[in-house]
Amino acid sequence: MAGWTQTQLLHELEPVVEVELERHLKVAKEWMPHEYIPWTEGRNFDGVLDGMPWDVTQSKLSETARTALVVNLLTEDNLPSYHREIYESFGADGAWGTWVGRWTAEEGRHGMAIRDYLLTTRAVDPVALERERMVHMTQGFESSFDVDMLHTVAYVSFQELATRISHRNTGKFSADPFCDQLLARIAVDENLHMVFYRNLMEKALELAPDETMKAIWDVVSDFQMPGSTIEGFTRRSVQIAMAGIYDLRIHHDEVLMPVLRKWKVFEREGLSGEGEKARQQLAEFMQGLDRNAQRFEDKRAAYRARQAARGQG
Repeated sequence: MAGWTQTQLLHELEPVVEVELERHLKVAKEWMPHEYIPWTEGRNFDGVLDGMPWDVTQSKLSETARTALVVNLLTEDNLPSYHREIYESFGADGAWGTWVGRWTAEEGRHGMAIRDYLLTTRAVDPVALERERMVHMTQGFESSFDVDMLHTVAYVSFQELATRISHRNTGKFSADPFCDQLLARIAVDENLHMVFYRNLMEKALELAPDETMKAIWDVVSDFQMPGSTIEGFTRRSVQIAMAGIYDLRIHHDEVLMPVLRKWKVFEREGLSGEGEKARQQLAEFMQGLDRNAQRFEDKRAAYRARQAARGQG
């Protein structure tokens, strides 16, 4: 059937949402954020409790680790905006609405837990962090593509995986076992969310291949991480990429390609007109992204070599 409306697709895919929701609830393990925080390291801050002012020397983390953690946290903080987007895309009825609520509840604990860790361990400046949170949440988040079910599911299929990898790599890079353990646990949530959306998108490709392929192309070609509106995001993302926490190579090899392969995007039959055009554009884009990733790797390797030669490696 050509020319699917969003209402038709929501109706036709609801049984798939029901199956995926049931699967998710069976495999998702309950966890308590407070159990991952080293509370005994906590001390009062200056202010109304007249505690100890924060100083950078109190942080056990490197500057880059602090940058990555702040970006990750501020990204998680914008949950109200993300909730609005998927609510507008999926609606509040039936299995779609149940998933929106469950997803929001699971995501909500991520920001709480990361903030508790950062403040308890005095890893970052609490005043600067709160001021950034206020600015970032006031700005909110708005997709660069149409807010409809197909574009939203395509986006979160990639974004949840990207977030999982970013959290996981940040935890490892931190060299703090408490941070690593917490972010590894959060990454499990993100992976389960990715699987839900990825499986749903796979069914959408079978049902409405042309419309779905067009949505995939739109999202991949203009993909932005949800934290891209954070002040100084470009500078911070370069710092994160130089550290190998999240860069173009990871985005290409570990985020986009695995999902596209799972969907059999480049082998799938049954496409016509717009769908086939979108696939060809996608193939060309991925080739260009691979070249750009290689150029960045070469520049980073040269930079590291220069730093090592100067005794700064």
